Amino acid sequence: MRVLSDDDVAAVLSLPELLDVCESAFLADGRGETVRPERPHYPIGAGLDGPDPLGTGLTMPAYIEGADHVATKLATVHPENPDRGLPTIHAQLSLTDARTGEPTALLAAERLTKARTGCIGGLAARELATGDEAGRLTVGVLGAGAQARWQTRAIAAAREVDEVRVYSPSASRDRCAADLRGRGLDASAVGSPRAAVTDAHVVVTATTSHDPVFPADALASGTLVVAIGAYTSEMRELDPGVLERAARVFADVPEEVADIGDLQGTGLDAAALVPLSAVLAGEAGRERDDEILVAESVGTAVLDAAGGAHLYERAVDAGLGTDVSL
Repeated sequence: MRVLSDDDVAAVLSLPELLDVCESAFLADGRGETVRPERPHYPIGAGLDGPDPLGTGLTMPAYIEGADHVATKLATVHPENPDRGLPTIHAQLSLTDARTGEPTALLAAERLTKARTGCIGGLAARELATGDEAGRLTVGVLGAGAQARWQTRAIAAAREVDEVRVYSPSASRDRCAADLRGRGLDASAVGSPRAAVTDAHVVVTATTSHDPVFPADALASGTLVVAIGAYTSEMRELDPGVLERAARVFADVPEEVADIGDLQGTGLDAAALVPLSAVLAGEAGRERDDEILVAESVGTAVLDAAGGAHLYERAVDAGLGTDVSL
């Protein structure tokens, strides 16, 4: 099998290419051409430093019909890792030959996870955001970690971005804004959630919060909210008022999004959520410029399967990676 390091993945990862790969995977999922078993997530680390868990483990398998490989991602989320100088998310993706069951590749998947999650926001912004008279976007970002950066980068790969405003309660907002400026974006740190959100065309929430991260009344008419941080029933980024103001709520995986904290107490169930695949297929979307829309994401292994296979093929073509025997 071929082992691809993070450096190998970085060398072949292109956000514009990955946007197209993720779009194709969403469309296949919408047509029912994928196998995506239930994704367990479970507490880990209890009993090491005390009785409480230290993080969350996730197992994410998927197969796209007709694909050469089946994928399984193993991921962990440790919110306290930044204090240790470590990434919040660690992940590995295995690719297995769908014809024979033989192991094909093992990829460092932190970068893939961040990039494909960013592409969810990028695709949502491409299809659902309004923009100024020239179609350019002002993006307000709540959160200043790696995923805040990738969301912004993917949105900029999908649409022209005029301005980015970043808020986090710590000095990380300055570092995030500086990093985005280094990538050619007009980004600045702001002092409050309201300052980030007011008059933004797109609002991104990329946090691990258990409480709403911005006031619902700060949203202007026509705003698209891309919420990607909450993935359990305890996590919540959006005030219920945001969902009340929304004309429609889109979801990458409606049956899983229905269980997250953002939707608790709103009366919204899976049947009330519009699959993002329907937007990409031209079957749903924005109907008026003044509508507030919400796109919720918990992440889907279908994108890992498609993205991982794409990166593996690019790496093989480039002669990257190390072949090992198990």
